[in-house]
Amino acid sequence: MELTGFVTYAVALGIAAAIPGPGVIALVARALGSGFKPTLPMLFGLVLGDVTYLAAAVLGLAYIATTFGWVIVALKYAGAAYLLYMAWGFWRDGITAEKISAKKVGGSWSSFLAGLFVTLGNPKTIIFYLALLPNLLDLTMITAADFSILVVLTFIVLMIALLPYIAAAGKARMFLQTPKALKLLNRFAATCLAGAATAIAVRSS
Repeated sequence: MELTGFVTYAVALGIAAAIPGPGVIALVARALGSGFKPTLPMLFGLVLGDVTYLAAAVLGLAYIATTFGWVIVALKYAGAAYLLYMAWGFWRDGITAEKISAKKVGGSWSSFLAGLFVTLGNPKTIIFYLALLPNLLDLTMITAADFSILVVLTFIVLMIALLPYIAAAGKARMFLQTPKALKLLNRFAATCLAGAATAIAVRSS
């Protein structure tokens, strides 16, 4: 694969990862509750989830998904509904002072698994790798060496895109213990999720 292909993938992945979604919300909530370092295993789980879908796309599952167009349509509306459900949860309850003040929420292994499952069930991730990636790269031309490079790029790009969220949330723990700040955070998260759901729902199939 040529250099332009790797650059295209890195840029597209960086943009997709930086846009707030279920993965970012989960990371921020974990960092608010436990701090920066305890959230890193969740981030590594998120990365493994992305690599899993990358491997699935390269192995040909993307072809199946694009051949049976109804699968993508079903994923699109199911994903939009899921994001709206999360938005309602943040608008109604969201992150509470009790969650933020918690010193520890599960161990490293449970945090890692949570990150993995969040990514595996994230409609945005599914659509990126199984629907958009085949339009960005010629997956039939990817060699084992190319795949190794893509895995490394995935790790680097996701770290660059997501670490700032964790760092900012970790530092904001004390500030966000005030009821007013918590309300603003919850409403902001709900708005982002609802906006993402709307964008997915109205996007042409």
